[in-house]
Parts: sequence; C-alpha cells; structure tokens
Amino acid sequence: MTPLSTTLLAFSMSTDAFAAAIGKGAAVDHPRFREALRTGLIFGVIEGLTPLIGWALGQSAHEYISRWDHWIVFVLLSVLGVRMIRAGLETPEPDEDAPAAKPGCQAWWLIAATAVITSLDALTVGIGLAFMDVNILLTALAIGAATTLMATLGVMLGRRLGVMIGQRAEVLGGVILIGIGTAILTEHLGLW
Repeated sequence: MTPLSTTLLAFSMSTDAFAAAIGKGAAVDHPRFREALRTGLIFGVIEGLTPLIGWALGQSAHEYISRWDHWIVFVLLSVLGVRMIRAGLETPEPDEDAPAAKPGCQAWWLIAATAVITSLDALTVGIGLAFMDVNILLTALAIGAATTLMATLGVMLGRRLGVMIGQRAEVLGGVILIGIGTAILTEHLGLW
C-alpha cells in the first residue's frame, strides 16, 4: 500500500469513531479538551489494536485462500463501506426520554465499550490486510493515530454541531473504503 492509501484507510477507519465521539460530545455538558483527549486516546488505542488482531487471524488462513485474496479484500471493504454509508444516511430519531441535564463526563468503560463496537470494522479490515503486502504495524499505528485525532475533534465539535456532521463523515468513510477495495481489485486483475 502506498502512503496515500494508508492515510486514506486510516482516516476512513476513524469516521465511525468520529461520529460516535460527536454524539458523546453532544451528550456531555461542555466537554473540556482533557475529556476529549481521554476519549480520543481510548478510541485510538482500541481502533489501533483491532487491525492487528484481524491481521493475525487473516495470516492463519492465508495459505488456504490466497487465490481469492483480492476478491476477499474487495468484498470486505465494499460491504463495510456500504454499511457505513447506510448508517450515515439513517436519520437519528430524537430521544424524548433523554434527561434534560447532561453529565460532565462519561465513564471510561462506557467509552471503551463504544470504541470496541466501532472498531469491529477495523478488525475486518485487518483480516483483509493479511492478504496484502503491507506493514501492519505502521498501518495499525496510522489507524490508531487518525482515530485518536478524529475522536478528540469529534468530542469538541459534538458540543456545537450535534450528530449530523458525524453521519456525513461516516458516508464519506464508506465511499473511501469502497474506492480502496475497488483499486486493490483492479490493480490485482491488471486493469489499472
């Protein structure tokens, strides 16, 4: 993968964390930068570890499916991309039962649970990366760093912008994933 592909992949993997962090920022009463950074670090560490786990799983199956690896990467990234686009296009329903007062911060375990849920796509991407010639440590580090940055920004933006911008970012992330999967497939088939 080229440095540009790695950067695009890293930021597309961070869009769901960005969207979730915007929601967290909107739910917390005037989050400070320290709270935003703590949230960003939790998201970033978990999002950076999951592609490593996925890569290890993919490596164990590589010899059995190496003839179709480019198709597997294409399908995995496309399915994830479509899922992200669909999630980004859904209109959030207002929660009428939500309390009027917002908490000052959220518990770390609640943030970590959200981070695990949003990082499942990075686990799947890690499986796909096992079939490519990539430096998985560098790629995982890039994904973790991009997620830390985007989740930190998401919390700070969330208190002002609400969840709508997070949904648009998730749509963009989905489109980028589909584009990367298509580029990998066309390159392997010799079409590009």
